Amino acid sequence: MADSNRSSPESIMPLSPQWLIARPSDRAGTTNVGADASLGGPGEELLEITVADPVKQGDGVQAYVSYRVNTKTNLPNYRRKEFSVIRRFSDFLWLHERLTETHRGVIIPPLPEKNVVEKFRFSADFIDMRRQALDMFINRVAAHPLLRQSSDLQLFLEASEDLWSLETARAHEANLLKKKPSDFMQLFRDVQAKVGSMVLGKDKAQSEVDEEYESLKSYVAALETHLAEARKQAERLVKRQRDLGQALADFGIAVLMLGDCEGGSLGHVFKELGKRSDALSAASQKQAQELTSKLEQPLREYVRMILSIKHVMSDRQSALSQWQQGTAELASKRVKLERLKQAQPPVRAERIAEMDAEIEECKKREEELKRAYEVLVETMHAEMVRFQQQKTQDLATIMRNFALAQARLADETAKVWQSLLPDVQNLRKPAVGGDGNTLA
Repeated sequence: MADSNRSSPESIMPLSPQWLIARPSDRAGTTNVGADASLGGPGEELLEITVADPVKQGDGVQAYVSYRVNTKTNLPNYRRKEFSVIRRFSDFLWLHERLTETHRGVIIPPLPEKNVVEKFRFSADFIDMRRQALDMFINRVAAHPLLRQSSDLQLFLEASEDLWSLETARAHEANLLKKKPSDFMQLFRDVQAKVGSMVLGKDKAQSEVDEEYESLKSYVAALETHLAEARKQAERLVKRQRDLGQALADFGIAVLMLGDCEGGSLGHVFKELGKRSDALSAASQKQAQELTSKLEQPLREYVRMILSIKHVMSDRQSALSQWQQGTAELASKRVKLERLKQAQPPVRAERIAEMDAEIEECKKREEELKRAYEVLVETMHAEMVRFQQQKTQDLATIMRNFALAQARLADETAKVWQSLLPDVQNLRKPAVGGDGNTLA
């Protein structure tokens, strides 16, 4: 079924209708990402952020680009209403990782790719496209009803350079300290769950049976495929437009030289043709830049957004696995208690009491894991509703901008070529001498 979904355009929306209907609790607090917070009336929350003024810092392999992050807000937890800080790409990466860690089940807006080759070239186009992508990331975070309340976001936006360096250094050290032990504990739990399954006579751990979730997985897989293909073809359109611009520029130079060679009225027409080719070359290059910023890059961002969704799905599977492990551990301890009660000679009462206490503690943990899983599922449902609303709005804007840009270029191209027609038509008329005879 999944393969057939990927093969047809209709499969872009195979999602179960339940995922497209917001529950009452989902609608409260849903924010349109494209909305301009600055247009809010009195009493409405404002968190307006811009990423601007990219500046290259340092040289060689240590070089990087810094950005000025400007914030306007009326949120009471911020000390000032307007302020600015300097941040670099790795700082945005820190924020993304923190939000991912502290908001399980939430679709964290994606960051642009870390293109090492372009970084060391530091081309103007690369720097500006990255600035736009970082601006999009931080504003999506600010527009999210949960993420905008994050203390990590406030730290990122508000902390002075000294405080920021101190906090990020502490976070880096903490990550190094906790990474290995957590990996070991997860391995231990996996082994423990496997032993529990053997005790209970199971060949494998329980799998999640959820048709709605299976439908979601198929939809996400199909959407990823189609978005990636659309982005690829958008990249081809951009390249074609750039190539056309270069071809028009080269053609313009050639006919200008031809006009110099010919002279007279024919030479004049060739020169006019060259001038118009130059003008259309500039228009074509401008169109290529617009296609990059308003078509290719937004589609590229949505391909990255699918990776964020898949990360949330992985969190869901991990939470399910932990709940199952807790259930298996509880069942294993109950089996062990029954064996202790039936043991001959009888086991000490104190040992039975200890086992009862262990079971109670294990039961509480199993209930906590179950609740954590259920909360994550509910959060993920609300996030997918929000994603669908946001995607519909964003893709509609992308297609509208594309259509308008194509229409403008076509209209401009037609006008430029039409303006050349009078000179060409006059050239085709035979020249007449003063005696009325046609001149050779």
